[in-house]
Amino acid sequence: MKELLEEVNTYYPLSAETVEALMNICTEEKFRKNDLLQESGAAARYYYFIKSGLVGYYTVDEQGDSVYKIFFEEKSFVASTAAVIKDEPSEFNIVALEDCSVIKYPAKAFRELINRYHDLALFQIHYLEKNWVVKKEPLEISLKHETAKRRYLQLLQNKHLHDRLKQHHIASYLGITPTQLSRIKKEIN
Repeated sequence: MKELLEEVNTYYPLSAETVEALMNICTEEKFRKNDLLQESGAAARYYYFIKSGLVGYYTVDEQGDSVYKIFFEEKSFVASTAAVIKDEPSEFNIVALEDCSVIKYPAKAFRELINRYHDLALFQIHYLEKNWVVKKEPLEISLKHETAKRRYLQLLQNKHLHDRLKQHHIASYLGITPTQLSRIKKEIN
């Protein structure tokens, strides 16, 4: 649980009392590659902290193809957040792209703790601001205004993530076919 607390404290430091309450709702779990942490259409019941491994967040289009929205590496928090907030079934699948070790905590219990512990609420606000506003805004603009080649070059800047992904994951994330991705890679080389 040490990794979780270290990451939480990068956003906002928690009191010993809050840490104890949070640890009481956390459990460790392992997922094998291709296991679903969250299934589309099901209630979003948990938040996850990725200790090790890589997960993808995707939906399925009308043709039955996976469309990846984002990938989460170690030290990341992941959940079908909109589904948790709206108390509706998730529109997304969260899948282990590698074997994963996670710390999971029930969304309902966590939200109760947020209401009880001011410092935990401040952690959540800082986390959401950084990851779902500041970090996400450039991605949304990029999707509307930049070419797939430019977005691929941006993904290449995170070499560690890029090298862990399969080509069909990258193509899906970029909104192109694997053949188009091959052409882009050939053009770059």
